[in-house]
Amino acid sequence: MEKKDTILHNNLDYFEDLTGDIKDSDKAAPDDVGKRIRELREERSISIEDLSNLTGFSIDRLNNIESGVEQPQLGTVMKLSKALDAAVGRLVSGMGNKLYSITRKNERKAISRSGSLSGEKNAYSYMSLAPEVHGRHMEALIVQLEKVEKETSIHNGEEFIFVLEGTVYLTIGNDAYDLNPGDSAYYLSTTPHFITAKTDKATILAVIYE
Repeated sequence: MEKKDTILHNNLDYFEDLTGDIKDSDKAAPDDVGKRIRELREERSISIEDLSNLTGFSIDRLNNIESGVEQPQLGTVMKLSKALDAAVGRLVSGMGNKLYSITRKNERKAISRSGSLSGEKNAYSYMSLAPEVHGRHMEALIVQLEKVEKETSIHNGEEFIFVLEGTVYLTIGNDAYDLNPGDSAYYLSTTPHFITAKTDKATILAVIYE
């Protein structure tokens, strides 16, 4: 019997073609998340003062997020989605209207960018892989991490990450790890965590479950 060729997924060259390149020159729509937050808040008849009380975020910060001045990190978006009683995917990439999603490499949703809490640089850029599915409880993303100072996050949900390129520095509670291409991690988001590129940039597959 003829032996069939197989692809060894532990061969790191295999992953180079999976990511696509998130280039600085690509056009982003960073204000879309803020716009969706404002629309959902108004749809729920929740004042910005009430949202501040529900989340602990200042009114000024919420105004900056809604107007696109601040690009919220995913942990911030997840806290806002819980306060607004909405799926995080609706805020990250829209509601969707399909039962399933097939996403070709060249058809990924336009890039969004999230800033560091200091506002001095991008913390990461991401592309949504399944924005069309209605009622989804997971959000699958290709994320390009930047190297930033430590900003610990804690929120509801669960996260799975798989490193595609570069070296990732991850802390979970008091533990710290360097993750290389092919390494992965799964953790409850209620545990304080922080993830950044240890090299100048790194690319991961991230699956977020509410």
